[in-house]
Amino acid sequence: MAKNMQPIAKRCRALGISPAVMGYSKKTSNRNPGGNTRRKKSEYSLQLNEKQKVKFVYGIMEKQFRAYYEKAEKAEGKTGSVLLSLIERRLDNVVYRLGLAATRREARQLVNHSHFTVNGKKVNIPSYLVKVGDVIAVKEASRSTNRFKAIADGENASVVAPKWLEKSSDLLGGKVIANPEREDIDFPIEEHLIVELYSK
Repeated sequence: MAKNMQPIAKRCRALGISPAVMGYSKKTSNRNPGGNTRRKKSEYSLQLNEKQKVKFVYGIMEKQFRAYYEKAEKAEGKTGSVLLSLIERRLDNVVYRLGLAATRREARQLVNHSHFTVNGKKVNIPSYLVKVGDVIAVKEASRSTNRFKAIADGENASVVAPKWLEKSSDLLGGKVIANPEREDIDFPIEEHLIVELYSK
């Protein structure tokens, strides 16, 4: 399985996003300050940057991202908004958004290691797309680990889940109560540029 191993702070700076979006609130990079402002970017460069930004935040490789775009293009509604909604519904992102992992990278690893169930069934595919009514939870065998004990004790109680997710009372899971909408995306993105890039 392909992995994105790019340095977080450096890549965030290049793409113009805050490391906090990735869950790394303390990461900074002072290397080459203002390096991206030296020349005016072309239209293609701006479009490519927006695509790379979304791919990097969610940890998606090009082939899979293209598949999401093609699926969004065939669906009803604005292609860009549908694309972001699809990606938000990935299981690894849901785990992160529920406060069950500190970063999306950690969430992806935890899902790969079979720590979660969807509607009572074990799912170890980070790209699994949840739907309205799905219940995501830490599996029973994993609840005794120090990682999830800390969460159950309220370590991540301050993490606010988006309105389309409802955290469970024990903090070790949640339910999908609606499909994510455009305003639920927690970082600035001009998705119309991605649509323009793929429409060429």
